[in-house]
Amino acid sequence: MNKVNAMDTSKLKNRIHHLVYNIENPDFLSRLYEVLKNTQQLEDGDLTDEEQKELLKAFDESEDQDNLIPHDEMKAKHGK
Repeated sequence: MNKVNAMDTSKLKNRIHHLVYNIENPDFLSRLYEVLKNTQQLEDGDLTDEEQKELLKAFDESEDQDNLIPHDEMKAKHGK
């Protein structure tokens, strides 16, 4: 069983939210949004090859610290 399967839905959503919340790059956010929107529209939940590539690319880009801003900075900026 991989980590995603073992993780409960709430915890997984929280982790995804945290990653997205800390992304500063608007182009990257736009691409990620499109991938998620298209995925949601698929009836069976399977990703196309192109969507899988885009999602993996978006994830890889999220690993680059230049695309992220610190959580504390975002909290201060948005008053949360």
